[in-house]
Amino acid sequence: MHTLSRLLRAPVLLLVACGWHVAHAQTAIVIGGNLRYDNDAVWQRIVQEAGGPGKARFAVLATASAVPEQSANAIVQVLQRHGAQAEHIPVAPRLEGADLQKNLNDPALIAKVRASNAVFFSGGAQGLIVDTFQPDGKNTPMLDAIWDVYRRGGVVAGTSAGAAIMSRTMFRDALDVMGVMRGQMREGHEIDRGLGFVSDRLFVDQHFLKRGRIGRMLPLMMAQGYRLGLGIEENSAAVIQGQQVDIIGARGALLVDLRTARTDPALGAFNVQDARLSYLDNGDHYDLRTGQATPEKRKTPVPEARLIRATHAMPGPVNTFQTDILGDNRIVQAMAELITAPTGEVRAMAARVRPGATEARDRTAFVFRLYRGAGTQGWFNSQGDADDVTLLDVRLDVRPVPVPLAAPPRLANNTTPAGQEPPGANEAGPIPR
Repeated sequence: MHTLSRLLRAPVLLLVACGWHVAHAQTAIVIGGNLRYDNDAVWQRIVQEAGGPGKARFAVLATASAVPEQSANAIVQVLQRHGAQAEHIPVAPRLEGADLQKNLNDPALIAKVRASNAVFFSGGAQGLIVDTFQPDGKNTPMLDAIWDVYRRGGVVAGTSAGAAIMSRTMFRDALDVMGVMRGQMREGHEIDRGLGFVSDRLFVDQHFLKRGRIGRMLPLMMAQGYRLGLGIEENSAAVIQGQQVDIIGARGALLVDLRTARTDPALGAFNVQDARLSYLDNGDHYDLRTGQATPEKRKTPVPEARLIRATHAMPGPVNTFQTDILGDNRIVQAMAELITAPTGEVRAMAARVRPGATEARDRTAFVFRLYRGAGTQGWFNSQGDADDVTLLDVRLDVRPVPVPLAAPPRLANNTTPAGQEPPGANEAGPIPR
């Protein structure tokens, strides 16, 4: 784990009238899920953004969790270990023995939230967060208190489900990535409103590389008019302050830029041309306003293609055609392979078909074509860490193709009910490699 490489960017903000201190103005920390409690770099940064040890005061909300008390207590303990004050605010539909509506509207609990300088949302089911704090689209007094903390310069952090609610639109229940690519994107089911703590221009998603969620981000962004998307990987985070983004943690995040993208309605299914992808690693910085990425200073531009061939712990050389682009980290592997590809492009498939599927939509696959453009660039760690890369401005086209009934991709043991993510679905098993 790399140590914290970039601390404070903004001047210290001292709110004397309110009697509390924060390090920055209005910070959203979007955590990609599965944040390890020993990931000191991320936890230290979370506490630092809220004012630092001895000054940070967190209200912890495990509203999304199936085991709220256990989840909240674990978060409280790790925040306290890093020098913050932290308290569980018991507002969760699944909290045993608690009256949800009473606690949600309790003036004393609302006052505790408002007196904090940071709020932390746990993982779980993101729909529970929105349904609890914004029923029927209307803010509760407790959500207003959370916004008060945020607007006066505080921190709102969330992991997994707590990250999903950060943009104005979120995936509510869309575990079937291929279903979304094939057009299943219903309001109140696969997608829903989020709480909108990050810019209206930015869509965020989580568990991103592990679960191949590039396949669901692209269709949502096109449908909802987003031009920028940020997919945060597990055990990693994006620290967003206005238009400035820092990436920290074990892996990184994928930035999706659709500002020059277009689609062809005549194809009759999801498609996109000239999308642009950038993989931002721990320590990298991105300016949402200018589109400028700044790799961490330990990295240098790739001078020759061979210097990046072994990135991301690939078990062997990746062919210029990949069989399952939605597998664990496969999109980044394909981007890394592109830097070395003599032809200047890499192609891959997303082609998971359930046994017995006969409808044309259910038998639609997608070809991903990644190719180099004028601004495509790879950066690597000059000190020799092969996993430590930054990949900028990779071009992407996605085109639908039919899967013949006579020769479907093999999914012999896949009997998972529709809408659920099968075990191993995020690995490259469905299509023979």
